[in-house]
Amino acid sequence: MMRALAVMGLLLAAPAMAADGDLAAGPGQDVVAANCGACHTTDYIKMNSRFLAPETWKAEVTKMRVAFGAPIDDAVAAEITQYLIAQYGAKP
Repeated sequence: MMRALAVMGLLLAAPAMAADGDLAAGPGQDVVAANCGACHTTDYIKMNSRFLAPETWKAEVTKMRVAFGAPIDDAVAAEITQYLIAQYGAKP
């Protein structure tokens, strides 16, 4: 029974995973897809984009590293932050 539920869950999740990855084109897109998408769907980025100011995107990247242990170094974090601000930062 548990195995059937697990398979069903994967089948239902497949379309959502296939839709993932349609991030806005720009420098750093591949870095964001690879690093952020390794732990969660990049749909979170698109869902939050209209709400997050540049300083909040920076705080989000820091939170992923510090609170959740995302294995990214300072240079990669800076590239991710720059991409998120440029492509998804809320306009004033």
